[in-house]
This record gives sequence, C-alpha cells and structure tokens, in this order.
Amino acid sequence: MKTLTISTDKMAISLSFLCVLHCLAIPLLVMLLPSLAVMPLAQESFHFWMVITVIPISIYALTLGCKKHKTFSVVVTGLLGLGVLIGAVMFGESHLGERGEKIFTVLGAMLVAISHYQNYSRCRKIEQCPCPSSKNDS
Repeated sequence: MKTLTISTDKMAISLSFLCVLHCLAIPLLVMLLPSLAVMPLAQESFHFWMVITVIPISIYALTLGCKKHKTFSVVVTGLLGLGVLIGAVMFGESHLGERGEKIFTVLGAMLVAISHYQNYSRCRKIEQCPCPSSKNDS
C-alpha cells in the first residue's frame, strides 16, 4: 500500500508538471512549428482531460497520505489546487482571457504538485521513523 501512495503522488506531480509544460511550452512550439497546431496536445480539450485524470489520482493519494500522517493542511492545499484547475477549465479563455487561464492553470498545478510533494515527504518520514510500531508492543 505504501508504494501505491508514493506512486500516485509521483504520478500527480508528473501530471502537474506536464500541465504546466503544456500551458507554457505549446504556444511557443506552435509559433516555431505551426504544424503542431493540429496535434491533440494543442487543443483546449487537453486541459479538460488532464484535470479529469488528476482529480481521482490526487484525491486517492492525498486521502491515503492524510490517514497516515494526519496533516489535513496537505489535503486542503491539494483540494485548493484542484479547485483552481477546475475553475481554469470551466471558465477557460472565454471568461479569464488567455493570460488568466494560464495563470490559473499554472497556479492550480503548482498547488497540486506542492501538496503531493508534502504528502510524499511526510509519508516517507513516517515510514523511516525509528519508533516502535504498535504491533511490536503487544
């Protein structure tokens, strides 16, 4: 179970990084290589599917981690990041403008990544604790 928590945290961090990379690099790549504009990565639906993928992974990993380290602020940070990402997808460029959508997306992805890094670090710290476990006490 501990490797599953670690794996989902790493996956969520990677997806957050991919989201930021997509948001910031794709416009530059499309400008340099216009033929990339027809690729699925350059379409707005990419944001939607990234958020749909990140939501269950994040909720699962953060919930498991919180049960272990009991630091609720990590979950709150993650949920805040997911909320910002959902807002960026829901309101999009039409309401937020291109710059606003990018700011929301990058901010949300950073919050999600930070929460998963904290979750990962706190879980690792607990696993390396030299304290005797309750199983050995009985």
